[in-house]
Amino acid sequence: MSIQSINPATEELIEEFQPFSAAEIDAALDDARKAFLQWRESSFADRSTLFHRIAGYLRAHKSELARLATLEMGKPIIESEAEVEKCAWNCDYYAENAAHFLADEPIQTDASESYVAFQPLGVILALMPWNFPYWQVFRFAAPALMAGNAAVLKHASNVSRVALEIERIFKECGAPHGLFRTVLVPGSKTDTLIADKRIAAVTLTGSDSVGAQVAAASGRALKKNVLELGGSDAFIVLEDADIDGAAATAARARYQNTGQSCIAAKRFIVVEAVAQEFEEKFAAAASQLRVGDPLDSTTRIGPLARADLRDTLERQVQETLAMGGKLLLGGNRLPRKGYFYETTIIGNVTPAMPIFREETFGPVAAVIRARDANHAIELANDSDFGLGGNLWTRNVERGQQLARRIESGSVFINGMTASDPRLPFGGIKRSGYGRELSSFGIREFTNIKTIWVGPKKEV
Repeated sequence: MSIQSINPATEELIEEFQPFSAAEIDAALDDARKAFLQWRESSFADRSTLFHRIAGYLRAHKSELARLATLEMGKPIIESEAEVEKCAWNCDYYAENAAHFLADEPIQTDASESYVAFQPLGVILALMPWNFPYWQVFRFAAPALMAGNAAVLKHASNVSRVALEIERIFKECGAPHGLFRTVLVPGSKTDTLIADKRIAAVTLTGSDSVGAQVAAASGRALKKNVLELGGSDAFIVLEDADIDGAAATAARARYQNTGQSCIAAKRFIVVEAVAQEFEEKFAAAASQLRVGDPLDSTTRIGPLARADLRDTLERQVQETLAMGGKLLLGGNRLPRKGYFYETTIIGNVTPAMPIFREETFGPVAAVIRARDANHAIELANDSDFGLGGNLWTRNVERGQQLARRIESGSVFINGMTASDPRLPFGGIKRSGYGRELSSFGIREFTNIKTIWVGPKKEV
């Protein structure tokens, strides 16, 4: 069966691909393994040259690369362009900092000399999602390859042309043959890839259900894995918050990428005293977001990436309303070609309702009222997920104390949650484990090796 790329804004077929044969998969894994054996001996200076060159290519070809992502998964074009720019930043960041992050660390012991070295593991299998088709890949690839590893990418099937384009970019920028390979295979082939001896470790960005399957397969093969999974991030607004600022940021935090982001704010937990004011201003800001053709630079909300995603979102909304949720904005699919859904806000949400309990992947926001700050933290933590979160208060010292009580991998106070190459990124609970980005992320796929040199010093 062929792999199809469907334009989610028009429902038209863009391109068909044939899945890789067993021989093609074998050749890709062999290429990557051979490239690793060469690449691990390269200097940080040589690796940096490659990634600076890739960063330059991404910036120079931003327009066409962004258009490809928008066609395949529906992201508004201005967001696709920003995504490509962010990938270039990440490549430059690791080109400039990898040598420092992975420098030997001396440790005083009874040895004549002892230190920790950070050495590459081998070929890393990257299982990546469609929602940020460039960023998710380069977020992993820049640190992993700067550390001396090689990579094999199994991307989401609906962004297969982007996946092949990323491989082409590495080749065009002078990467050794096989250093970065893409394989076009269905999800059913994932376990076989993980089990292959040429794969040293696995990284996944995806849903918690897929994460559990990948973790199980990696466990059977005794292979390191990093999982960045779903999120149901809390956006807490306390009684002393800047409501205008919180509402404006809420609209961006929820509806970026048409709401299809793991770290998008999803549960807006607002102290009762300011809840009505926040709801009114949030709805007013969200209603101004233009829904339409994602290739139009004035569009802020595009289609969902697939029909089944829209169907799931619609089910979550209808079940929530049937349980007593109050529709404040939107609430329907749009009667037009493409997988469009209205910008939607639902108030009067309780922890029993689907849009509180489940991850919502689309332009739907849940507003939950809290009695006070302690109740807001309790509601925020009443979730299987723990990826990111927001807290809004004018009392920053109090905000920092409360942030430590929120069960998540990150908390942004008076600002919008975002991934940043300089900061570690990842979650807890069903949002996964391990970290990407910063010095923590680049060390995930290294052998943290102790080297002890005798003779032992006498005391």
